[in-house]
Amino acid sequence: MDADLVPRLEALYKQVAAPFVQSLGLRIVSVEKDVSVMALPVMPHLVHGGGVLCGQAMLATADIAMVLGLAAWFGGFRPMTTVQLQTTFLRPVPADTAEVTVTCRILRCGKTLAFGEIDMTLPDGKLVAQSTTTYALL
Repeated sequence: MDADLVPRLEALYKQVAAPFVQSLGLRIVSVEKDVSVMALPVMPHLVHGGGVLCGQAMLATADIAMVLGLAAWFGGFRPMTTVQLQTTFLRPVPADTAEVTVTCRILRCGKTLAFGEIDMTLPDGKLVAQSTTTYALL
């Protein structure tokens, strides 16, 4: 993949993501055509009263991770919309966790639909959430 893809995806994140989604502080770690790795910092404004990372932040992360993953697949942004986002939460993310690793995989990309999966893991590698997604390509 071309060397300037990470900075272009970072710029895209700032351009297309809603302010709420930008407040997640998602950082792009590495990008290949079909696999993108990002880091979600666990910040106080993302932790709910139970002392763990809130599920809404994780869902928003999965959604934008797929948008960025598809932008990597296409080599740039393409208009799309979420058709399905299903997430299974396997364990909580404690508030004192530094960050969650977010791995987005493009499973299939057709003319009108794209399918992917997103794994979120703790620093020790334990899976905390897994999402499957379907996007309509506009």
